[in-house]
Amino acid sequence: MTQLTNAQRAFLRKMAHPLKPTVMLGKQGLTEQLFAKLDQELNAHELIKVRLIDGKDQKHELAETIVAATEATLVSMVGYVLVLYREQADPERRTIILPLGADG
Repeated sequence: MTQLTNAQRAFLRKMAHPLKPTVMLGKQGLTEQLFAKLDQELNAHELIKVRLIDGKDQKHELAETIVAATEATLVSMVGYVLVLYREQADPERRTIILPLGADG
């Protein structure tokens, strides 16, 4: 999991704004298929949205579990939509270049 600066987090939130949720967490809950889908989407896009349809009363716990299992970074949580970021392992396939660090 990457530690993001406030500037990087704001940059990713701006990039995520027009995105539609690609993964939905429903009645089945946290399954192997869900984690496989999350991994696939993060590998393909680096930045994704996840909509919580079920388990809304536990959204913080679900977010922590998803972040830990996917080794992603939680960029933001607005309502029941999570924005996750995980840098592509292959430098040649990276599509998101984060701004360098200084906050402020």
